[in-house]
Amino acid sequence: MQAQKPKVTLIGAGPGATDLITLRGAQALSQAKAVLYDALINPELLDLAPAGAPRIFVGKRAGNHEYSQSEINKLIVSYAQEFGHIVRLKGGDPFVFGRGYEEIAYASTFGIETAVVPGISSAVAVPEAFNIPLTSRGVSESFWVITGATTQGHISNDLKLAAQSTATVVILMGMNNLGEITKLFKAVGKSQTAVAVMQNGTRPNQRLVKGTVETIEILVKDQHFGSPAIIVIGNVVDLQF
Repeated sequence: MQAQKPKVTLIGAGPGATDLITLRGAQALSQAKAVLYDALINPELLDLAPAGAPRIFVGKRAGNHEYSQSEINKLIVSYAQEFGHIVRLKGGDPFVFGRGYEEIAYASTFGIETAVVPGISSAVAVPEAFNIPLTSRGVSESFWVITGATTQGHISNDLKLAAQSTATVVILMGMNNLGEITKLFKAVGKSQTAVAVMQNGTRPNQRLVKGTVETIEILVKDQHFGSPAIIVIGNVVDLQF
């Protein structure tokens, strides 16, 4: 049997609900010979892959890494060379804090064809699922999307700049540093600025807690919110209904 030409299709699975993957993403997934998937994808999406295609979990959560990024890169190449067309399925959009570019760049050094299917980013979709706009006339003219922790686990310097702006600030992967984040906003006089923390956005079990920079840390603790979650800081949170 002639070996199939290796190819990697990087697909953004969207924010969580199965019907928020794109048509192009669903079509590419249906043609996969193997699927390498992350922790944040909805597992029901794996049913879109052919019945005989292996499904390999390579997810990472805070403090719980099944594989290192280097190992994931090597697995992508290995499976593409063995199976032909493989899908790398990642939550949200693969180029928004998803390290998707690193993965296809690595695969391309082996001469492997790559393709990217954009996904709906949770940074935008999850607030929308709770009727929180990121911009609104007279309230917010722009928004920042920032990681809550760098690869070293520290607060991003961009977050310090964002706290000084009038923009809406959307923070991904920030729950472990929530205390430090709120200190930044308090330091620039924003203790009473509205904050929303959202878990499982777009899924049936989605949850929301709202407060202010001053109160949000206590509220999320009382309601047992943890990672992963999305944090939105700004006056747009007061528009939620």
